[in-house]
Amino acid sequence: MAQQAVEGAARAQWASVFREDLFEGQAGLVTGGGTGIGFAIAFELLTLGADVLITSRNEDRLAEAAATLRKAFPERKVEYFVCNIRDDKEVAAMITNVLERFGRLNFVVNCAGGQYPAPASAITNNGFRTVVDLNLNGTFAVCREAFDQYMFDHGGNIVNIIATYHNGFPMMAHTGAARAAVANLTETLALEWAAYGVRVNSVAPGNIYSESSKLHYRTKGNFLGDDPIAAAAPFIPCKRIGSTQEVSGLVCFLLSPAASYVTGVTARIDGGATLMSNASYVLCDVDNYPKYGELPPEEDTRAVFEAAAQAKLLESKL
Repeated sequence: MAQQAVEGAARAQWASVFREDLFEGQAGLVTGGGTGIGFAIAFELLTLGADVLITSRNEDRLAEAAATLRKAFPERKVEYFVCNIRDDKEVAAMITNVLERFGRLNFVVNCAGGQYPAPASAITNNGFRTVVDLNLNGTFAVCREAFDQYMFDHGGNIVNIIATYHNGFPMMAHTGAARAAVANLTETLALEWAAYGVRVNSVAPGNIYSESSKLHYRTKGNFLGDDPIAAAAPFIPCKRIGSTQEVSGLVCFLLSPAASYVTGVTARIDGGATLMSNASYVLCDVDNYPKYGELPPEEDTRAVFEAAAQAKLLESKL
């Protein structure tokens, strides 16, 4: 329970920017709600008056997270349900369980997912399929069941948490492909389900700090040192990483009436990192890349780059 205690304690001093009754009388589902971004989203939804059911595959982690949330919000309904979103039957049972407990399902936040850093050449077919199955197929299954069992008749809101895949995703080819597919899925569902009063959007977080992400990417094999999330900060225009609360605030906006005319979008929350090519991958020196046509001598090109770099450095000091 240590991880949830740390994350819960960190939020005890934090208040949402939205009014406290924004989601009063509503109920939501947050997959992957036991840790990190998912936990932060569940926390803010409860802060704003909603009842929430969180899910993941790890029952111990879910129980600990639910206990932390219930302690913080004794007046709210906080439930959890163990579910592997790769299993269609479990997903159907999960949606049924939400409706049995709350009688409604006003919004769904798909935050469940997973991946591991590895060069594309080292990812096996099975590893690739597993990550795609979880991040893409699992997300689709949750969206479809929520629509079929409730939102077809009552409308609702869906937010899919993806990632900033936009300039390629080195060391994450499997999840980059899956997340890009979810962005397109978001647009398709927004079109098909608009007539039923269902809005569907995506949020693409960049480098976001949480205890769980720091632990995961440190132990699963990293490529940016001991703390790969924080190591990206110098390459981000804002010169810092983001917080889970910043992500949850954006999600709550998209779920709110203020976003009633917003559907089918992918909102990036990355401190401008995707404007700077890829903020988490440093290219090695290359001397064997094929060339075609007339190019200036390499030493002249390097001189131009060095002059530009010096000018940029001077500009930053002014």
